Amino acid sequence: MVDRRHFIKQFGAFSIAFSGFGRALANTSTINHLLDQDYNKGYGPLIKDPNGILDLPKGFSYNVFSQYNEKMDDGLLVPAAHDGMAVFNGSNDNLIIIRNHELGGESHLLGGPFGPNLELINTVDKRLIYDIGNNGIPGQGGTTTIIYDPIRKNVVRQFLSLAGTTINCCGGPTPWRSWISCEETETQAGEDWKKDHGYNFEVPVTETPQITKPVPLKSMGRFSHEAVAIDPQTGIAYQTEDEGNGLIYRFIPNVNGKFHKGGVLQALCFKSKPSMDTRNWRENNIQLKKSYDIEWVTLDDVESPENDLRFRGSKNSAAIFARGEGMWFDKGKIYFTCTSGGKKKLGQIYVYTPSPYEGQSNENNNPGKIELLVEPVDSEIMDMCDNITVAPWGDMIICEDGKGTDFLLGIKPDGTIYKLAKNALNSKEFAGSVFSPDGKILFVNIQLPGLTLAITGPWQA
Repeated sequence: MVDRRHFIKQFGAFSIAFSGFGRALANTSTINHLLDQDYNKGYGPLIKDPNGILDLPKGFSYNVFSQYNEKMDDGLLVPAAHDGMAVFNGSNDNLIIIRNHELGGESHLLGGPFGPNLELINTVDKRLIYDIGNNGIPGQGGTTTIIYDPIRKNVVRQFLSLAGTTINCCGGPTPWRSWISCEETETQAGEDWKKDHGYNFEVPVTETPQITKPVPLKSMGRFSHEAVAIDPQTGIAYQTEDEGNGLIYRFIPNVNGKFHKGGVLQALCFKSKPSMDTRNWRENNIQLKKSYDIEWVTLDDVESPENDLRFRGSKNSAAIFARGEGMWFDKGKIYFTCTSGGKKKLGQIYVYTPSPYEGQSNENNNPGKIELLVEPVDSEIMDMCDNITVAPWGDMIICEDGKGTDFLLGIKPDGTIYKLAKNALNSKEFAGSVFSPDGKILFVNIQLPGLTLAITGPWQA
């Protein structure tokens, strides 16, 4: 469980400073002061935001909505720590956004859905809260669902859609219109919790306010989950692990689209070298733009009662990665980030191309391949990549989670990196970047204390 000291460190005194911020914001912002730096590699230089929230290129604007501590339509509060998101088409041209919240236990003190004194907890059916806690404090993470009107640029309704989980960081959309929410923790039942944590949970897409019945997808493994990307052709799910010595996993379901019916969990291995260290911290084991053949090793005891899944995997030939975080499927490839990879620990971006026989007995005859696309040595270029998405026109969009000012970065198919937006509000990370299905709106969060933004402009199609 994330204890109070961890939470206070995470939030600092920011919630106090934020209390007067909410309604004072203009709902939309146009930007008119040029910054000193020129980023003409992308959409041009960023322009200083007079509202001090988001610096964008000329012609772009943003809308702020669904902010921390707002009252939702179910009577609960918008939780803090906005993280991974997915967007689906809804009725009446509205959009359905499902959003994670990276909150632990005592997060209710500053930002949970049930109020600072848990005064709203009795309005919720306890059977729909995954872990009510041994100390009366339930998990504060989970998901909210937002119905957003892209024409009027406002929230139609919003509600809690997954409750009682903890540290829900990223996740991923499914091809069958649902969201996989991932717990980034290995905490177990004991002093604070009634149940083990570190699982994935599936959340349906719906416009009707409701909390989904929380069913842990145990066969997908219990570890510090970060993101999921699913290949619609095979139904196989790929997963990252946010540990300095984490693995990259794939889950082959017993029944396509029915992850709760179980499956096989495997870890990625380099055919050229067992237990490859891809981090490049001391040696350049992985070369840029070089293709490596991949194989997969099956893992046992995936609920990992000893919290040792990644250690057992690496001993059994699985490759080690430096904090696998964002992951996204696009046009037959799986892109993922490693936040602290590389000699300077500024991050790495990989792409995995599945075998034509992915998950089949003959896949080693034509194996999947992995390539290191990006590994900067200058923090001005990229400072710790986190969430990732791919624009309809092929640019990767990267959320930074660095040590100072964070940017949204774009990476063109030719490898050119440009700055798309700057967090002018604070030093907290961007999270959850994702485009609307029509590619006209880029949604993103400033994680702490929690606000979601819709960015529009002259996107390059």
